[in-house]
Amino acid sequence: MSAPTPAPPEITYTNCRRCGTEIAGLDGRYACGVCGWINHYSEGYHPLPTARDDPDWTGPNCR
Repeated sequence: MSAPTPAPPEITYTNCRRCGTEIAGLDGRYACGVCGWINHYSEGYHPLPTARDDPDWTGPNCR
């Protein structure tokens, strides 16, 4: 039995913590195009997928 398909990412909005510009991101992960600020990946709403979740992943020894 295969694992359930994850939900598609949600577009979210916030104000940049450095310059205040309204920015959009995916699932709570943001990068400001005005000043270059980014939030830490762990602040997102869902865990990031692993390499094993990639349909093209062929194993730990792939190149």
